Amino acid sequence: MPLTSIEHTVKSFLAEFQAFCVLSLRAVVRIFRRPSYYREFVIQFDKMGVGSLFIICLTGLFTGMVMALQALIQLKPFAATSYVGGMVAVTMVKELGPVLSSLMVAGRVGSSITAELGTMVVTEQVDAMRVEGTDIVSRLVTSRLKALMLAMPMLALVTDAVALLGGYIIAAGYDINLLMYWKSLPQFMVFQDLIEGVMKPFVFGTLIALIGCYVGLSTSGGAEGVGTSAKRAVVLSSVMVLVADFFMTKIFIVFR
Repeated sequence: MPLTSIEHTVKSFLAEFQAFCVLSLRAVVRIFRRPSYYREFVIQFDKMGVGSLFIICLTGLFTGMVMALQALIQLKPFAATSYVGGMVAVTMVKELGPVLSSLMVAGRVGSSITAELGTMVVTEQVDAMRVEGTDIVSRLVTSRLKALMLAMPMLALVTDAVALLGGYIIAAGYDINLLMYWKSLPQFMVFQDLIEGVMKPFVFGTLIALIGCYVGLSTSGGAEGVGTSAKRAVVLSSVMVLVADFFMTKIFIVFR
């Protein structure tokens, strides 16, 4: 690759990263400023949070069932099947619950945010709002950011709860009663695990919302550009969720 091409690629990346950081900072600052656009926030919270419950519950249920089945197979030779509840809980609460729910939301909500904002850009609705004096960042970005920051930890908790239920459904088939299943939870988990299970989806939700809004508002090229932006937002959001999960896990391990 010629040196000029590499230089152009690096400059383009740095320019996009700078624009993303500026938009993110403006959106975060406007959380504490008026106008708040409460109606827009409630609408987005309903679409992102309540609308994602079905896919989140489905993901949590079958993930918990699979985790319990695998754990039982591994624990049975050691006569330690009573610990299956704790193994399912610690795995789901610390890692799989936040990550899987965030990936599902990135696919469903991230693409929706990008497609919606991208369509508004290519049809010049955003330009019309600017002419009217509307604060685009507050109305379109901050409202979605607040909604997903609030909804994502709740969705992760629902995923964990449904996964534990799915794990018990499988464990009951191996003659493990509810009391035995429940008592194994505190043997594997500490309070910091719960904090980790809430902080991770909070950060993931922030990333998904900001990436979706930035890519959507950067859309160009008509209908084809909207489709390209939606695909790009899902890929970037999913990758950033996995990258952020690694670094947050490292931080939590250091302070354990």
